[in-house]
Amino acid sequence: MKQEAQCSCGQLKAIVDCEITKTSICHCFECQKRTGSAFGIQIRVEQDKVLIEGGSTTFKRTGDSGGVATFHFCPKCGSTVYWELDGMPGSIVIAAGSFANPKLPSPTFMVYGNRMHHWLTMPESAVEYFMT
Repeated sequence: MKQEAQCSCGQLKAIVDCEITKTSICHCFECQKRTGSAFGIQIRVEQDKVLIEGGSTTFKRTGDSGGVATFHFCPKCGSTVYWELDGMPGSIVIAAGSFANPKLPSPTFMVYGNRMHHWLTMPESAVEYFMT
């Protein structure tokens, strides 16, 4: 079952060739900045199940844990489509909104709940993993 994630202009695509079974939510301040929203929501899949099409520009950021995330965004429209985490080799993380699919599974976990905006209510399915 192939699903396609893409940037706003369609130049950068991540085509996933497996079932998407998990989504997660991150409330860290960097995800809030990256999305311009109160949180980021994403899926993680094995790298060999993803075909990347189009060119990307990268930005590397060191997280609170000391790990490095390499974000890939469209050089034309600026949308972040996917990123790689040095602590999770062989995986790709894809922004859930890039799929334009409201039927993605409900989040199964969230991180940085201590940075969650006070007015948000998370789905009961999202188990919190604590990050500081």
